[in-house]
Amino acid sequence: MSKVALLQITSSDDPVANLTMVRDMMANAKAQGAEWVLTPEVTNCLSGSRTHQNEVLRPQADCPVLAGLRDAANDMGLWVLAGSLAVKSNPPETRFANRSFLINNKGQIAAHYDKMHMFDVQVSETETYRESSGYAPGDRAVVADTPFGKVGMSICYDLRFAYLYRALAKAGADILTVPSAFSTATGPSHWEPLLRARAIETGCFVIAPAQTGTHSSGRGPTRKTYGHSMVVSPWGDVLLDAGTDTGVFVVDLDVSDVQKARSKIPALTHDRTFSGPDE
Repeated sequence: MSKVALLQITSSDDPVANLTMVRDMMANAKAQGAEWVLTPEVTNCLSGSRTHQNEVLRPQADCPVLAGLRDAANDMGLWVLAGSLAVKSNPPETRFANRSFLINNKGQIAAHYDKMHMFDVQVSETETYRESSGYAPGDRAVVADTPFGKVGMSICYDLRFAYLYRALAKAGADILTVPSAFSTATGPSHWEPLLRARAIETGCFVIAPAQTGTHSSGRGPTRKTYGHSMVVSPWGDVLLDAGTDTGVFVVDLDVSDVQKARSKIPALTHDRTFSGPDE
C-alpha cells in the first residue's frame, strides 16, 4: 500500500508564485504521509499569451520551477510527478514543449514525456484552442519504474486516444498518469467517463491531477478549468473526485489490485489481428 497526493491547483501566469504554492502543498502532503505527489498540466504557467510565455518560460536546463521541484523532492524525500511544465524547446523548434517530469525522491529526473496529442478544437462558439500553434507535439511513449509500480505517462488531451494507453499497459504500466487542465465546456460530459474507460480497458490505476477554477492572467484571455482531480481503480471505481476546490488530496493505492482486475478480465491478452474496414 502506498500513499499518493494529488495537488489540485489554480496556476497563474507567474511561475515563481506557482512554485511557492506547490512547494507549500508538497509539505502539506508530506505531513499527511504521502510518498508521491502529483501536480496538474502546466503547473508552472497557465497563460493565453504567447508573448508572456516567451518572456517567462525557460528551456528545461534553466527552468526555475523544475529546479525548485527537484530540490523540494530531495529535501522532503518525495517522488513527484510535475504533471507538465511548459518549457522552451531546443532550436530550430520555436514552439514550446508541454513536458511531464517524473522526479525521484533524490531530486533526479527519472523520466519525462512530451504531450503527443495537441488540443486543436473549437468546443463552443466562444472557446477555441490551437495548442499546436504554440506547442510542438512529442512522438515517444514512456513507461517508468517507480516504487509504486510501473507508470505510463500522458497529458490531458491524450486521454481521448485509447491506443496510447493500451500500448502503455501492454508495455507493463500498472498506473497511468493524466495530469490535465481540462476545459469546463467538455469536463462535465467527458472527463470522468474517459478516465474510467482508460482504467477499465487496461486494468490500470488512473491518476489524474487537474487544474481548477479561474486562472488570472495579466495578458491574454482568462481561462477556466474543470477541476475534479480523480483516481480510478483498475476495476473502474472512482476512488477520488476532488470537486472544484484547490487542495491536497491523499489516496491509498494497492498495486496488487492491478493483477486482481486483469485476472478477472484479461483483455490485454485478447488482441486480434484483422483486416479492413475497406475505405
